[in-house]
Amino acid sequence: MKHIEKGVGLRSAPRDFLRDLNGDNLSAGIVAGIFGLSAGIIHISAGTAAGLDSHFIMIWVVSYLLINGLFGLFVPAYYRLPLPMANSIPGALLFAAIIPVVGLEAALGATLVAGAIALVAGLAGVMSLVMKLIPMPIVMGMVAGILLKFGLNMVAPLESALLPAAIMILAFFLSARLLRRMPPLIVAMLAGIAYMAMSGVDLTGVEFSVTLPEFIMPEFTLEAFLAYGLPLALILVGMETPAGVGLVKGMGYKEVPANAITAVGGFATMISAFFNLHSTCIAAPATGICASPEAGAQDKRWVAAVITGAIFMLGAPFYGYVVSLIQAMPGYFMAIIAGLALLRVISSAMQMTFMGKHEVGAMFSFLIAASGLQILGIGASFWALVLGVFVSMIFEARDFEFTLGRPWAKRPSLEKRSG
Repeated sequence: MKHIEKGVGLRSAPRDFLRDLNGDNLSAGIVAGIFGLSAGIIHISAGTAAGLDSHFIMIWVVSYLLINGLFGLFVPAYYRLPLPMANSIPGALLFAAIIPVVGLEAALGATLVAGAIALVAGLAGVMSLVMKLIPMPIVMGMVAGILLKFGLNMVAPLESALLPAAIMILAFFLSARLLRRMPPLIVAMLAGIAYMAMSGVDLTGVEFSVTLPEFIMPEFTLEAFLAYGLPLALILVGMETPAGVGLVKGMGYKEVPANAITAVGGFATMISAFFNLHSTCIAAPATGICASPEAGAQDKRWVAAVITGAIFMLGAPFYGYVVSLIQAMPGYFMAIIAGLALLRVISSAMQMTFMGKHEVGAMFSFLIAASGLQILGIGASFWALVLGVFVSMIFEARDFEFTLGRPWAKRPSLEKRSG
């Protein structure tokens, strides 16, 4: 346990939560929570495409919200940092695809082993080495590539839904300039809701339902571990933690508990394996929202992550109702809100990507992540890091700290070197 970073503790967390709660972190937490709820639709789509049973798909999503929401309450409260917890979306796609091949129990057995690997990696303190092997510009290149689609999705409705999109975006920027005490995200959400109310949103398809997680006993098979468990472990340790840590550091936090995040995610993933869930890890897009300047003062942004966890837990049993409500709303609404919430995060990620060190590898990482390509069934985020580091090691070996034994030094541009 000596490698696990110490936090502030939980004893005074309730009192500090009430002390630090304000309109900015409340609005950011609500947006991140709603975003996380809407992300469950990805699971539904992936499960449906794989031919999985609809009842299983629903308890899968409910477990995702309940388990990750629970850990999402304690981790940010203990460290007083914006560290919301969720699950791996690339892992979810792999999970849905492997179940018809090896069976549910075997897939969950592989999840259990992957969680154990992540737990051991965190306890052993290997994340400092991982973060050295994957330099921050390359991590932020991957993050910028992932988040780019949220920015593009924010402006895309200007083509198909010009009036409501313009109203929401203008409301955000005008309120940021004129209404200093009113969080811009809340103003944009209210403007969008007001427009939908006036235009008449059809809510007749909204249905109330209650679903709870179900216990299941995993089974281990070598086939499932090699096809799914090992890639999931690599994703949790080599992609999810670096992406989340990179986002938080990119927002100005100097100390981020990478080992603890990995260990807690691994432990929670092991628990998840008994409840039809494939993983628990730091939530990269939600982290971007909770850690962004829109969440208010830096030392109070942890409250937004706790609120996100609470929304997950409260929404979990009623997710069938939440899904029907989200599906009844126009697609542009959440796309615009998420894009506005991540604007400054995207900007910071871009700046850190192209800050002059590992520039070729960072560019490669950014392009791969933005492309959305898949190799061997593994998503672009993972390959952005792997291939970004590979390219940088070939063309920019001197930029790696461990090769020189000293901090990174600013290097001339590729054009100058080639001359």
